Amino acid sequence: MNKNYCIDSVMEIIKNIPSGKVTTYGAIGKTLKISPRLVGRILHQNPDPSIYSCHRVVRSDGTIAVGYAFGGKDGQIKKLISEGIEIKNGRVCNMKIFIWLSDY
Repeated sequence: MNKNYCIDSVMEIIKNIPSGKVTTYGAIGKTLKISPRLVGRILHQNPDPSIYSCHRVVRSDGTIAVGYAFGGKDGQIKKLISEGIEIKNGRVCNMKIFIWLSDY
């Protein structure tokens, strides 16, 4: 898969995650047939977090990654809470309620 296609595809998916929902690195990776780690590297280079809502991407167990590029873990948690997502001990409380899966 072409590098630019991967980047564009990841960004298109995260651009469409609705406020109040999250998805996972693994779900994006599975959709695009790429590694969840590659998804994380792409998101870390997000050119505009106001358009590409990378704060809505969490680990598959609902935990928040420590390396969030725009304010760290605490910044990501604040953004998620402001959208109504329940977080406890650095984890989305109920992934079944808050998960969003792309139909990309």
